[in-house]
Amino acid sequence: MDCRFFLLLTIFSGHAGIFNLKDSISILLFKSLFFFDLKVKELFLQKILHEMKKILSIPLSILAYLWFFIILCLFQPIQWVCFNIFGYQAHKMSVDYMNFFLSHTTTFLFSNFKIENRELIPADKPIIFVANHQGLFDIVGFAWYFRKYHPKYVSKIELGKGIPSISYNLQHGGSVLIDRKDPKQALPLLKKMGEYININSRSVVIFPEGTRTRTGKPKPFVSNGLKILCKYAPSAYVVPVTINNSWKIFRYGSFPLGIGNQIRITVHSPIKVSECDFNTLFEKTEQVIVADIIS
Repeated sequence: MDCRFFLLLTIFSGHAGIFNLKDSISILLFKSLFFFDLKVKELFLQKILHEMKKILSIPLSILAYLWFFIILCLFQPIQWVCFNIFGYQAHKMSVDYMNFFLSHTTTFLFSNFKIENRELIPADKPIIFVANHQGLFDIVGFAWYFRKYHPKYVSKIELGKGIPSISYNLQHGGSVLIDRKDPKQALPLLKKMGEYININSRSVVIFPEGTRTRTGKPKPFVSNGLKILCKYAPSAYVVPVTINNSWKIFRYGSFPLGIGNQIRITVHSPIKVSECDFNTLFEKTEQVIVADIIS
């Protein structure tokens, strides 16, 4: 017999002992069983909704991947023509438009971007954007929404080959490709990047975690790359940026993609490189980024 039915009978029959109506223990036990039952139902409904959402995301993910791949293939020859015939500015414009279309991949996933405090970024100054890294759409977001600052990237060397448009842009758009197995190779490249943004008042994006997180929880920041950039770009500003919810697009892995997310990119107050020692700058930058991450 169901234990809740047995409790009802014993409570209202007035039997003595542990199940007597006057006995508060029986009442608490009775209530707790129903409360537990409601919690189980709530968890069950959440599980059902989660699975329905995952099933719905399958056709949407196919459309999103198809759109993303078409845009990459379309802009590969466009980038080549712009770079080889018309030069840097034309190539930059082609990359901007490419990332405009790539950023709208999120539309297929019922997701969007929200950019906060962009007005804090100094104008016409060298900028070192320092951000936590959660996924592919971090880079797409920077490329489109921060395009006026001519963002370049410190990227792993593996991305420099075999990916339409992305590899071409990394090779010819002013970014640097780092071999993580050979730290010495990175030093002159980062030095060159620091000098480049310092002279041209452009920007570089660096993810000190070194790789993306798959859960949204930040990994420890590594200071080496940022330290070199600061050394060779003494007039630059370090701009901490916190990225939230980008990881949820890939919460199930590569397929299907997560739906119904808002990727939030929050800009924090800039720190002038020349106004504090590097250890203080690095510690402050990491703290302000991590403090705003939604776990």
